[in-house]
Amino acid sequence: MTTEAQSQLTAINEAFYRSFEKRDIKTMSQVWWQGSSCTCIHPGGNVLKGWDVIRNSWETIFKNTDYLEIDTEIINIDMGQEIAYIVLIEKVTQINQGRRLEAQSMATNSFRKMAQKWYLLHHHGSPILRR
Repeated sequence: MTTEAQSQLTAINEAFYRSFEKRDIKTMSQVWWQGSSCTCIHPGGNVLKGWDVIRNSWETIFKNTDYLEIDTEIINIDMGQEIAYIVLIEKVTQINQGRRLEAQSMATNSFRKMAQKWYLLHHHGSPILRR
């Protein structure tokens, strides 16, 4: 894995989180592979399959959220020529109707390189439970 390749991958991962934070479906649409094989699992949710269903889920989240702030901590990056994944911790602050929620999730983002560009193929977030 070259430094340039890893920089491209981390840049698309960062673009995903900035589009999430800014509630920007247009930018998020540029990050995601828009085929029927992509999948998304929001913390505590079911498997969503296909870009149309995934897009609708993000639009619902964006519509029902007044403010988002997301910090990430990358735990691991593994990448080949065409497939890569990033494991990370998401620290999310969400404000909706004056109510502030803070949560942490463990997430895996899987990417595939197509036509010289990395696309998000799978996002899986699982809540980190406090003991």
